[in-house]
Amino acid sequence: MSKLDNTSLKLPKENPEAEDFLPLLGTDHVELYVGNAKQAAYYYMAAWGFQPLAYAGLETGLKDKVSYVVQQDKIRLVLTSPLKPGGEINKHIESHGDGVKVIALGVDDASKSHHETTKRGAENYFEPKSVEDKNGKVVLSGIHTYGETVHVFVERKNYNGVFMPGYRAWNPFYKAPNVGLKYIDHMVGNVGWNEMNKWCEFYAKVMGFAQLVSFDDKDISTEYTALMSKVMSNGNGRIKFPINEPADGRKKSQIEEYIEFYNGAGVQHMALATDNIIETVTALRNRGIEFLTVPASYYEDVLDRVGEIDEDLAPLKELGILIDRDDEGYLLQIFTKPILDRPTMFIEIIQRKGAKSFGKGNFKALFEAIEREQESRGTL
Repeated sequence: MSKLDNTSLKLPKENPEAEDFLPLLGTDHVELYVGNAKQAAYYYMAAWGFQPLAYAGLETGLKDKVSYVVQQDKIRLVLTSPLKPGGEINKHIESHGDGVKVIALGVDDASKSHHETTKRGAENYFEPKSVEDKNGKVVLSGIHTYGETVHVFVERKNYNGVFMPGYRAWNPFYKAPNVGLKYIDHMVGNVGWNEMNKWCEFYAKVMGFAQLVSFDDKDISTEYTALMSKVMSNGNGRIKFPINEPADGRKKSQIEEYIEFYNGAGVQHMALATDNIIETVTALRNRGIEFLTVPASYYEDVLDRVGEIDEDLAPLKELGILIDRDDEGYLLQIFTKPILDRPTMFIEIIQRKGAKSFGKGNFKALFEAIEREQESRGTL
């Protein structure tokens, strides 16, 4: 359970422009700082089908924080809350609300990864350190990225425990069925005005990524709002980071709303992959997850635009699932409403049927749906 499946360094190169000098094996885990980790863990289990994996807190010797680890296939979330006033976690929650603090990346050598990135200009978050228990050792190191988000490099090739040293297995009685989520397809960061290129250059220079695709305000705009986006990817294509910034529009864009309520740059959404989006979204909707909706008129000519697909259109229309096609195939996608009290983070469900793109043909319908939500919040 503790190891990534993608541990070989001889990985196919999907983005040949990327240098891949680290290299990255995949997303090890995502850690969110939250106000109540116990309740957040229950939410991700009951609503999203994650399974309990590991726990660290007072019972394991921690005095200042508690963490619950939940997992679904290759997706691992760590939900962390403070146990005392003051400190970094409380400050993060006060400033941002619940949100992603750590995007942890699996590597073969965490010390080398830290050295290679810091010598290229990354700001140190913490120096390489080894944590050990009877099941072996994990080597960790960290660097800063946009806002207060950080990357932690995780080397776990010599560890066979449940998650990592300091955690114990967590096996509560309650376990909800999973909903078919497989892995993190991509994670999107929102940054401030004119900061997109700065952070794209950071990923290119510091981590060896290359630009996969870009969208400007002509691609991503409606009557009222606009944004710009570039997608950065590592060489094997397992890590994809779209970076968004606001663009001029008549009203306040979703990126501006996010930055206002998150109080700075941060992770806007995680895109979680499934092999059967109809079954996954049906299960999620039955458990109370709310999704953005598009007008029924979207489906009147969608097949004219995207061509033949394997799925029946009726259940896609009933669920509000969007369809788009590129030269490689097509994709199916849907986006939740914000899953937190603040209108910040949401989750995308995506099923790729060959497509390598990000749903450009759906942008207008999607952002008009977001604008309707913004209008209901009085933030458009």
